[in-house]
Amino acid sequence: MSVLARGCLGPLCAAARAVIPCLWRGKYFSSGREPAETQVTPMLRHLIYKIKATGPITVAEYMKEVLTNPAKLLGIWFISEWMATGKNAAFQLVELGPGRGTLAGDILRVFSQLGSVLKNCDISIHLVEKTPQGWREVFIDIDPQVSDKLRFVLAPCVTPAEVFIQRDEMRDHVEVCPEAGIIIQELSQRIALTGGAALIADYGHDGTKTDTFRGFCGHKLHDVLTAPGTADLTADVDFSYLRRMSEGQVASLGPIKQQMFLKNMGIDVRLKVLLDKSDEPARQQLLQGYDMLMNPKKMGERFNFFALLPHQRLHGRSHPMNACQSKPSVSPVAGFGELAWR
Repeated sequence: MSVLARGCLGPLCAAARAVIPCLWRGKYFSSGREPAETQVTPMLRHLIYKIKATGPITVAEYMKEVLTNPAKLLGIWFISEWMATGKNAAFQLVELGPGRGTLAGDILRVFSQLGSVLKNCDISIHLVEKTPQGWREVFIDIDPQVSDKLRFVLAPCVTPAEVFIQRDEMRDHVEVCPEAGIIIQELSQRIALTGGAALIADYGHDGTKTDTFRGFCGHKLHDVLTAPGTADLTADVDFSYLRRMSEGQVASLGPIKQQMFLKNMGIDVRLKVLLDKSDEPARQQLLQGYDMLMNPKKMGERFNFFALLPHQRLHGRSHPMNACQSKPSVSPVAGFGELAWR
């Protein structure tokens, strides 16, 4: 799939210059507040030069540029070495020939954002919109009215991302992630061949949502095209797509809301045991943590769990048993059914 996507994009670059301006209608697309003036970040300058040289870029390419920019990787390298040498408090970052200090500044920002950088999977999405002419991918281009501002545009013709749209798709906007499909197929092949299981937990939906691409800066929604490089970009996982990618190789369970999954895993019993052994300050912390995990308005219904398992895990052994073996009983998969105490 990745070869197809890369091989077909070359001829598109010239045609993409004749893109059609569009307004992506996702309610989570921005904070809803236009900045007084555009913040021209080093990443924005880099993207503008790139687009001028090669034409509009896909949302997936934009996400990769913003989330895996070399400055971030360099920052992670420095912190990795710092941790490997004992986390010495006397740490110095020295750049020879710094110019205006742009690179060092970017690396320092990575230090402050390390938590989100390390947990970010950096899997990018393609946005595809239904038009009277058929499905058209959303690209990112330079706004002709403002030279240092980006905008969304529609590709004038078919792009490889449309291969991943289901024929019976009813949504007007779809976010597709070929890279996630490849990962799921590789996991499924390995599980089918050698056994094991995969448990996937993330923000997501079962093929029901349309516009989930959004940015966060300082824990607040942030326009995804404003000041690129200063905010984290993310999109929800489409678990129905992951299920299709695993079909024929392994069985899948879910998605199931985090609240239900943890309840099935016995979080209430675990909480009671911990509360009985804790003093008052610790009890308050435990209750706050429980509320964050289980409250439907917090993470309880935002996070989902999805599992990949060998078919025989759900249906018993698929090969003949000898006379000394008793027929195995198929036990429920933890988290995906109510916990039974024996």
